Amino acid sequence: MIVATPVTPDGQSAAAWGRAHWIGVADVTAGEVRAWQIHEVAWDASHDEGTHGSHHARIVRFLKEQGIEAVVVDHMGEGMQRVMATMGIPLLPATPGDAQASVLAAVAAHSAPPAP
Repeated sequence: MIVATPVTPDGQSAAAWGRAHWIGVADVTAGEVRAWQIHEVAWDASHDEGTHGSHHARIVRFLKEQGIEAVVVDHMGEGMQRVMATMGIPLLPATPGDAQASVLAAVAAHSAPPAP
């Protein structure tokens, strides 16, 4: 599963999605991060340039280019949540600390069979 999450320059979980400066992209297979890449997207700078629609389009383009299948995040605006729902991209809860650990925990919880 290809997962995106906002990160700090030192690889920690970051707060918000639409104003993120860096996005970590993880390829998670069999409970392990097989590949990890941090992209400088600078959405914090571009957030207030133009309309929300143009900002959302930038984010959608990134998601499609990276083949993102889920997003791990602690906060996302309602408009972007609707965009994610339309794209069929699940939003998984982030945890503080190491971003890769946050991604692994979120994917594990998402993939776990439902309790009886």
